[in-house]
Amino acid sequence: MPPQIEPRAETRAETRTDGGSDARTDERADGGTDDRADSRSDAPLVETPSENEPRPSAPGTRGADTRALTQLLFSQIKDLERGSPEHTRVRSALIEANLPLVRYAAARFRSRNEPMEDVVQVGTIGLINAIDRFDPDRGVQFPTFAMPTVVGEIKRYFRDNVRTVHVPRRLHELWVQVTGATEDLTTAHGRSPTTAEIAARLKISEEEVLACIEAGRSYHATSLEAAQEGDGLPGLLDRLGYEDPALAGVEHRDLVRHLLVQLPEREQRILMLRYYNNLTQSQISQELGVSQMHVSRLLARSFARLRSANRIEA
Repeated sequence: MPPQIEPRAETRAETRTDGGSDARTDERADGGTDDRADSRSDAPLVETPSENEPRPSAPGTRGADTRALTQLLFSQIKDLERGSPEHTRVRSALIEANLPLVRYAAARFRSRNEPMEDVVQVGTIGLINAIDRFDPDRGVQFPTFAMPTVVGEIKRYFRDNVRTVHVPRRLHELWVQVTGATEDLTTAHGRSPTTAEIAARLKISEEEVLACIEAGRSYHATSLEAAQEGDGLPGLLDRLGYEDPALAGVEHRDLVRHLLVQLPEREQRILMLRYYNNLTQSQISQELGVSQMHVSRLLARSFARLRSANRIEA
């Protein structure tokens, strides 16, 4: 016969709807009690988080975690041979951990109308340079050391590669001051400041302020052939003036007009008929009722007088 299993009491914990619990204890056959709870409970169990279970970190602690990780990685990389696989792995981990620093620095240049991906890439180059030059033994936090390098790399990118027209460094630095003064004066007066107000604020001349404003517009070139947006007008190339072919003759016409008034009225008429109405000498002779030979002599005499009175040729 199979051995008989002695019945024993079971303790079952039930969760009531009012938040309390109902624990029933049945006596065992030998008079003892069993304190173990039966897992086959009819009511839903309330789970409580374990003390060892990791909790999500608060946003304020992420920066501290990044700094701690950065210090740990720098303590490892300083003992590794440069160019080794382990050194490359730790260096890549440092770059990945500090990319938020690059994005924070790149966000300061959102108003430059440059793709943010390009700005972040340039800032990452500055981050890599900072990682390669950082010495953890100096007691300086890495973000404090890396931020000027990242921002400087981004500024160099805008100064050397983005501007269509290269401006002098002093003018570029002065343009930054003009921009800041413009914002301060706009906030103070509730309107856009005048050139004189900006010049008085920075203690510079108005010409320098105008030069700085013009330099600030040299980031992008406008296409001459592209149509203007909004106004529906043709491109700038179609609206630019052109050199009039008759422009070179303006001075000569003015000189001839001044010389013609010095000739007799009949000689003036002969010249007008010959060179403005394009009549031949024969036609002019018929028009004036004189011989063609006489017309030819009058023309020759008129030319001689004009040449003698011409100040330019003299």
